[in-house]
Amino acid sequence: MTPEYIAQARLASQQVASSQCSQPGEVVSRLGAVQSQDYASSLWAVGVRLPGATEAAVERAIAERRILRTWPMRGTIHMVAAEDAGWMLALLTPRVLAASARRRQQLDLDDATLARSEALLVKALEGGQQLPRDEVYRLLEAAGISTAGQRGYHILWQLAQRGLVCFGPHQGKQPTFVLLDEWAPHQRRLARDEALAELAQRYFTGHGPATLQDFVWWSGLTMGDARAGLESVASQLTKVEANGQVYWMSQATPATIEPAPRAYLLPAFDEYLLGYRERSAVLDPRHAQQVAPGSNGVFRPLIVIGGRVVGTWQRAHKKNAVVVTASPFMTLSQDEQQALAAAAEPYGRFLGKSVVLS
Repeated sequence: MTPEYIAQARLASQQVASSQCSQPGEVVSRLGAVQSQDYASSLWAVGVRLPGATEAAVERAIAERRILRTWPMRGTIHMVAAEDAGWMLALLTPRVLAASARRRQQLDLDDATLARSEALLVKALEGGQQLPRDEVYRLLEAAGISTAGQRGYHILWQLAQRGLVCFGPHQGKQPTFVLLDEWAPHQRRLARDEALAELAQRYFTGHGPATLQDFVWWSGLTMGDARAGLESVASQLTKVEANGQVYWMSQATPATIEPAPRAYLLPAFDEYLLGYRERSAVLDPRHAQQVAPGSNGVFRPLIVIGGRVVGTWQRAHKKNAVVVTASPFMTLSQDEQQALAAAAEPYGRFLGKSVVLS
């Protein structure tokens, strides 16, 4: 269980190196959830794991209600399969909501205000209506509920985690909000022990090799709940002990994986990095500040070569092209530069534009 093996195995389990998925919803379901703080980045997070996918195809999966965006874990926006939203929210959000009590108090958001907000949104959204965020805010303001000072965001955050609303399709650059149970009427309902098992199975299959501590970080579960979920599916996973750590992964993961020098352009907030508490197998800690400057929770897009994060990149849209500007941490060899150029081409095809690598 060397760092090289961990990196290559994670590229495989996360469907980056080779994908077993044929639809955007399959990618999201296999990983359990996909970070989606930045909407455009999350579309590419699915696209990079689905050869031949286009941005329009991933957005179509959202419009067709196969994928939805909400706050299922750690108080952070993720994409989940529509059928999974209900049981994930029920399992994972109570601790987050309880921990937000002080913030609610600071914003003067009491139960009565949230109940009024809920009633207003139900009336406005029922029957399949979709409202952009600014219209939701105007609705609340018209009823005398202030949305200033992050109150509007926190109201939507609270009601989404309580299972009332979720994100709908974008209207231009603006996200819309819809009623969750109307938007996703076929959600699965799982008992708590079933939900813990399902989440553990998804995580270690879609992210392994990973440790119990990684699972705790990713899910936001208590150590006891995370351990219970893992123990219930341990017989279906492969366990490897190395360097004082216990790793778990899919039984389909090969025992040996040849190092591959292939390069990938991964989006901001990608699961390949954020899906784990311990990240040193893929990112040298010396470069952590270059990936997340100031440790403020904002993660830049990643250049990955041979399983290692070797730089960051950014994009700029032109009329018929996208300019990808690479910022490697060190001088790249000629072979690495060629691999990087090859990695940029799928991104251009995903957007339907030519790509210029700078």
